[in-house]
Amino acid sequence: MSHTVGQVRADVEEAARWLAGRVVRTPVLRSPVIDGLAGARILLKAENLQNGGSYKMRGALRAIGRLAASGHTGVIAQSTGNHAIAVALAAREHGLTATVVLPVDAASTKVDRARAAGARVVLAGTDVAERVAVVDGLSDESGHPVVDAYDHPDVIAGQGTASLELIEEAERAGTPLDALVVPVGGGGGVAGACLAAAGRGIEVYGVEPVGCDSLARSLAAGVRVPVAPAPTIADGLRPSCVGELPFAIVRDVLRGVVRVDDDEIGAAFRLILMELKVLAEPSGAAGLAGALRLAGDERVGPGRRRTVGVVLTGGNVEASVVAGLSTQRSTAVTTVEGMAA
Repeated sequence: MSHTVGQVRADVEEAARWLAGRVVRTPVLRSPVIDGLAGARILLKAENLQNGGSYKMRGALRAIGRLAASGHTGVIAQSTGNHAIAVALAAREHGLTATVVLPVDAASTKVDRARAAGARVVLAGTDVAERVAVVDGLSDESGHPVVDAYDHPDVIAGQGTASLELIEEAERAGTPLDALVVPVGGGGGVAGACLAAAGRGIEVYGVEPVGCDSLARSLAAGVRVPVAPAPTIADGLRPSCVGELPFAIVRDVLRGVVRVDDDEIGAAFRLILMELKVLAEPSGAAGLAGALRLAGDERVGPGRRRTVGVVLTGGNVEASVVAGLSTQRSTAVTTVEGMAA
């Protein structure tokens, strides 16, 4: 598959067939409390329970499987963590070497997991441009291809299979999705969601942290707009610019982008932990934060959406972050406790 925008739902469906049995078909979770807060049926795809701890495993495995089949012996990638872990695991599964470039301030949990999976880990800078420069040099030196975290057609198709499974499961249950909400880093996941949802009448929304809103700004401008990412607890949603291929896919079909702040992400994290009894990283919890913000918008509120799907993209989180977020209190938590009393 070439690096073009000519991707369709069939690419995601083909990736899903190939990935069947190679990745976990993660459960879809639901909480009456969360439904009550949203005023709608919220179905959450628990990709925090995926191999490698995130849905990045889907795209990495699909891309590296095809590279291995074509004779490559190694791969190189950069990310803030989850894609690096997934690339390391996928490369090990296919007998390839993997070199992954992470920022110097990457979460130690993610660095350790990438190393444990057998990857050579290189730490470089704090922004994506610095990592890309290192990756390009390593690729030129070794001849190994780069598996981009989001600007790669096989990665996008693989990531889209999480949304496709959620869409199909909702249909089988007799509660087809009216909307689908996906956190946005470089845009590969939301681009895959748009492909998976094509032709089904599902509104797809992206979610970005406040100040890390390259996609929202790019959609408004009609061209990709880089940002200097603001501090956020959602470490996986901090690229300096949405990917070229994801932007080309979503620009005319995405219903909108929701911006959420750290308080909203933290409240969603606690809801997931306390009501669903699973651990999501803040970047994954951002999807639920976005769905709850959508529900509170009177212009597009729950009257228009009976069932909303959310992809919980990952669960690789530092113990210190879990401890800090778990002990914070917020309006949302107070409301939940009142409902549960």
